[in-house]
Amino acid sequence: MKTALIVGDIQRGITGAYPFARQVVPTLTDLLPRARAAGILIVFVHIAFRVNRADLPPGNALFSAFFDAGDSFHEGAAGALIDLPVEREDVIVLKRRASAFAGTDLGLVLRAHAVDAIAIAGVATSAMVAATFYDAADRGYRTTVLRDGCADSDPTVHGFFMDKIFPSGGAEIVSCADWV
Repeated sequence: MKTALIVGDIQRGITGAYPFARQVVPTLTDLLPRARAAGILIVFVHIAFRVNRADLPPGNALFSAFFDAGDSFHEGAAGALIDLPVEREDVIVLKRRASAFAGTDLGLVLRAHAVDAIAIAGVATSAMVAATFYDAADRGYRTTVLRDGCADSDPTVHGFFMDKIFPSGGAEIVSCADWV
């Protein structure tokens, strides 16, 4: 059994613009060395769109709003860079949708490392974390969600997902300190 930690959307443009996202950075920064020492594969996933808009669905107001927000969501821009300490052995996956799996090579990376269990952290709980959780469950991964390693702009929504939605889908909910 091999485990991977998937950390999503903790990137400079998001942590710089959204206080709720910034609040998980210290907890995740403390977690990363412990996870690496335990032999856990660290996978950072960040979202960015091509500057020519080639990957934006026509008429999708949400993705257009992200793109129009500036370089936080532009491929190759400083705002799209991971805002946590990345080590050489870590994996970085670029995504263009909410889920870490949608249209990426994350599944390939996890299979190459014989991963059968994942822990999910990042922002937002109701977006990236939820979408990745559902995709992981559909693919048969044993899933843990790190309560204090995730955040949402609405704390009530965060609590609802942690207390009701994720456990009803089979996820284990733990703190970063209790996980590793």
